[in-house]
Amino acid sequence: MAVARKHVIADLRERIAALEGGVVKRVDFLPFGVPEIDGVLPGGGMAFGAIHEFAGGGSGTVDGAAAALFAAGIAARTRGKVVWCLTRPDLFFPALAHSGLHPNRVVFVEADKEEDVLASMEEGLSYGGLGAVVGELVRLPMTASRRLQLAAEKTGTIGLVVRRWRRQTEASDFGQPTASTTRWRVSVVPSEELPVPGVGRPRWFLELMRVKAGECAEFFVGACDVQGRIDLSAGPGDRQDQASRTINSR
Repeated sequence: MAVARKHVIADLRERIAALEGGVVKRVDFLPFGVPEIDGVLPGGGMAFGAIHEFAGGGSGTVDGAAAALFAAGIAARTRGKVVWCLTRPDLFFPALAHSGLHPNRVVFVEADKEEDVLASMEEGLSYGGLGAVVGELVRLPMTASRRLQLAAEKTGTIGLVVRRWRRQTEASDFGQPTASTTRWRVSVVPSEELPVPGVGRPRWFLELMRVKAGECAEFFVGACDVQGRIDLSAGPGDRQDQASRTINSR
């Protein structure tokens, strides 16, 4: 009864906000559909109305390509237009589409300075009605992250910050405190093996480095598919064990 009462009250509040002409705040979570990952995230998924950070690891620390594709896959599973703010217009559109985010859904906002990227993100998050707001940043100061977080909370829009650096030394900024709800590092690992010669599905080593009211975790996953979804994949040690079992069974 208590749970049902809370749902009724929440519904009434949303209806009142709509009648008053305000933006309806969406309080919800976006699950990955992978129980092992959703289980470590409070609410069972990525929180709407919050800021989430992503950065590349390993050989992709500077370019952040895997981190951008991971963010694209998350944005692809939201509803509505996606605003992508950046200073370097070097995104590879077919790669975004392969991760589930068709360029026709994306409004690209190109800025000269990172301050303009932050301002554009804040404006997009405050607007409401968008699927997601993505921003590529070198630095994310605490004050700026708090402003983004407050804007996201206001409308319930999910904010995704992709940290991209121009040089390796700048990557140390990723350890500085921010107001983000989650912080992820995405590293490219060898693709999955196929029974025939060829290149298998790309794989990532996914590190949940920070989560509010939760614990850190690590996963080997298959990269986002055309629906923006990931799945668990065997780690290097598991693959060696599987190969040993296969050889021994012959």
